[in-house]
Amino acid sequence: MDIVMIIGRVLFALVFLASGLNHLTKAKHMVGYAQFKKVPAPKLSVQLSGLLLALGGLSIILGVYADLGAIVIAALLVIMAVKMHDFWAADAASKQTEMIGFLKNISMAGGALFIFAIAAQAGSSYGPALTESLFSIAK
Repeated sequence: MDIVMIIGRVLFALVFLASGLNHLTKAKHMVGYAQFKKVPAPKLSVQLSGLLLALGGLSIILGVYADLGAIVIAALLVIMAVKMHDFWAADAASKQTEMIGFLKNISMAGGALFIFAIAAQAGSSYGPALTESLFSIAK
């Protein structure tokens, strides 16, 4: 079962690693969109979110405090869903696209919370890991 857990972790977290690297290497394009969405300190926000996404993804893939990486990703996804995919404020032409982005982020936040719960639960296994969990929640 360890191999299934490793594959699942990699498949889930690869998108965050890639997205984080994209935020860092293509920040110029993303800053403009962040400005359009009225994100405070748009350049810093894009760079910081990119760093946190990449580190969170690596954390889950490698099993280095995967519980911390998962909870950081869950928080980022909820914040980004609310700020960047505010379908309730979108015009009719972009409402559907924004709602899809919102729901995608919220559903992935749910997946990250599952990983957090499994990684932080005493005695459970999410496959081989380089470190123990940072948090400990009771079964």
